[in-house]
Amino acid sequence: MKEAVHISGVPSPGPDLQELLGRVARGDQDAFAAVYDAVSGPVLGLVRSVLRDPAQSEEVAQEVLVEVWRTAPRFQASRGSAMNWVLTLAHHRAVDRVRAAEAAAAREHKAALLDRTPAFDEVSEQVETRLEREQVRRCMRTLSELQRESVTLAYYRGLTYREVSELLTVPLGTIKTRLRDGLIRLRDCLGVSA
Repeated sequence: MKEAVHISGVPSPGPDLQELLGRVARGDQDAFAAVYDAVSGPVLGLVRSVLRDPAQSEEVAQEVLVEVWRTAPRFQASRGSAMNWVLTLAHHRAVDRVRAAEAAAAREHKAALLDRTPAFDEVSEQVETRLEREQVRRCMRTLSELQRESVTLAYYRGLTYREVSELLTVPLGTIKTRLRDGLIRLRDCLGVSA
């Protein structure tokens, strides 16, 4: 087993951080106070280096320390040191805060763009619809009487080709031809591309 390395060269008195986390996992509040004292400075420093905002850094550091209290049973010494585990929690929480802030800014930007979209202009829509109707009426006048009658029955009254054929007592093939020719003429007159 590796021996803990101490910066001062002298081992610190009392239990190490790993042992303290084990006691925190069992609900020992005094052990948590010692963990808090040991890690709060490095946690705040790391979080502040990610967030830059002092107020948010303090808030996130507090959230991290609450998470240490709640999740201490998940700490596994075999996967790394206790300090690394705590600092990993801090880093993840700080990055999550940055991502949440970026997502909120993106949502606000998108909402601002939506606010700038022009409102529906009812008057211009009515004018446009009237102009389109007038153009269709003008083009309908260019059809032969037989074509106009067939198109009117099929497309304005909603009759099927067969019903138009029966109503006019004309063979179905003739009605289909009249309708096809009439629609081609309308398309050309309206300037619609096929």
